[in-house]
Amino acid sequence: MKYNCTIDIHLPRERVITLFDDPANLKRWQPTLRSFEKLDGVPGTVGARSKLTYKNERGREMVMTETITVRALPDRFAGTYTMDGVWNTVDNRFTAVSTDQTRWDAEVEFKFTNPMLTLLGWVIPGMFKKQTQKFMKQFKDFAENQTDEGLERTRMDR
Repeated sequence: MKYNCTIDIHLPRERVITLFDDPANLKRWQPTLRSFEKLDGVPGTVGARSKLTYKNERGREMVMTETITVRALPDRFAGTYTMDGVWNTVDNRFTAVSTDQTRWDAEVEFKFTNPMLTLLGWVIPGMFKKQTQKFMKQFKDFAENQTDEGLERTRMDR
């Protein structure tokens, strides 16, 4: 299953990338993220692997492994994400629409090895796209409402 999501963020691309590229900000726009743990490689570089643990609204824990496959910021950042029965890629592209607006395009692909998830992907594929769009909207809201003071706190949280 493949799909694309797009959102416009009313900030310069440099600012969007600064906020997007800082792992300390993940919990600020992915509220279901419980932990982000380095597994191997240099964080943020191609080949680096990390473990992400999420707890959804129903209290179910999901653990996935992220592997960075492309790091060509400020233009592009891509990775693969695997968990039991699911493999997916996300290819993020950032385009300056104007001096103070950035377009974020995400090309997403899912493959399932779990028969129930395969069926779910066929029956309600919109659910996956809706979740991706929700994360993108949460990032947009976080980024556009980030003050310089908040950015300084983010740097100190590291």
